[in-house]
Amino acid sequence: MDIDRYLVQNQPGWARLAELSARARWRRSSLDAVEIDELVALYQRTSAQLSHVRTTYRDPELTGRLTRLVADASAAIYGQRSRPGRALGRFFADTFPAAVWHLRRFVAVAALATFLPAVAMAVWLTHDQQALDRSGSPSYRREYVEDRFEQYYSDQPSVVFFTKVTTNNIQVSFTAFGLGLLGAVPGVLILASNGAALGQAAAWMIAAGDGGRFFGLILPHGMLELSAIVIAGAAGLALGWAWIAPGDRRRTDALASEGRRAAAVVLGLMATFLAAGTIEGFLTGSGLPAVVRVGVGASAWVAFVGYLVVRGRGAAARGLTGALGEEPSGPDAAPVGAPAPAGSTG
Repeated sequence: MDIDRYLVQNQPGWARLAELSARARWRRSSLDAVEIDELVALYQRTSAQLSHVRTTYRDPELTGRLTRLVADASAAIYGQRSRPGRALGRFFADTFPAAVWHLRRFVAVAALATFLPAVAMAVWLTHDQQALDRSGSPSYRREYVEDRFEQYYSDQPSVVFFTKVTTNNIQVSFTAFGLGLLGAVPGVLILASNGAALGQAAAWMIAAGDGGRFFGLILPHGMLELSAIVIAGAAGLALGWAWIAPGDRRRTDALASEGRRAAAVVLGLMATFLAAGTIEGFLTGSGLPAVVRVGVGASAWVAFVGYLVVRGRGAAARGLTGALGEEPSGPDAAPVGAPAPAGSTG
């Protein structure tokens, strides 16, 4: 059966399940005995259909929709209430990595938009003396290399600097996110602009024979920080693309779907920026050997990327798309005491 026919055939049952679930969550006594039996039966059938959709159609939007529908029905039937700690754990274990995994193609685009200009700018300025001179006077570049660059990391108390850089990084990420949803192109431009500025700083340091100090100060926090900015930009690009090319969905539906996922990404990145800010505020300018500082930063980055890949891919395999409020449900995560899913998948 093709997916369009499957949707037409099962849409009435899903709509009825959504209606009964909403009424039961609002006031359980609003359902009579017949309607409660109908709610349970529809829950069982939709759970089985969710399993069928996951293995047969592999459509992320339909999977996400049924996952939310079954989760809502489960909460209505069993009266489950999420504890804050449990919900937070589920968010970081499943929702956030699933959202980033779902956006991985946009992450690749955002990474290219950031790092290609950075590399191009660095290569250009280090190989073209006239261009290097136009980018900044020799006296200003000398002052930047000898004083300003390293002093930036050590001029203020660690706590103050940590607060400043974390706030700044969050603002940059929100800018990249916000410009991306304006139609994708502005988001690409802001990422490219940040990349070009990074490439210029690298070129100034390398041209002065100080490339080792540049990377020794940038890499400890930069690997995690730049990755988070790229992911924030990717979430904005995904929203912008949903507006430009919603596919077979209504534009408002596409934006709502991507918006729930983008919200999960932005919330998850707050913790990432705190970690990057901690490294930058307390480690980057600490005076420890560069190999130690870079080693700590690289370890944090590898752990972060590994977490996103392993947890994100696993959550996606269970049908999660990372939309905020989405929960694993159905036969793969049935509540204790729940009746086994039954019924036809048709």
